[in-house]
Amino acid sequence: MPMDEKDPDRTQGILATLQVIGGKWKPLIVFILLYHGTKRFGELRRMLPNVTQGMLTNQLRELERDGLVVRKVYQEIPPKVEYELSEHGRTLSAVLSDMCGWGFKHMEFIKEQEGKREEQYAAQPQPQSH
Repeated sequence: MPMDEKDPDRTQGILATLQVIGGKWKPLIVFILLYHGTKRFGELRRMLPNVTQGMLTNQLRELERDGLVVRKVYQEIPPKVEYELSEHGRTLSAVLSDMCGWGFKHMEFIKEQEGKREEQYAAQPQPQSH
């Protein structure tokens, strides 16, 4: 449903999205499950080496609560738990793909800006030392 871009309520959709996948880890977790498939907790932890166990647990619980991730518990010893995206979670594919593409373009932009600064600095007359 198209909305007038000047409509102040337009931001509500962004706020709703950020409420569900905002932060550092949730988009990465969803991205991994989307493009790498079902994962066990330890596999996710290895793929996200800077996340703490507690933070990963919390983020997975929130994603499950919001209907994006399905947690499957297998009744075996030792217990086996797997995480996968729900059908609703898979609908984030385009959003995450666009974010990923924009991120690569942004990194290139930053690299170009740094190159321009280096060129400007090199073109400046350097003070003479005595």
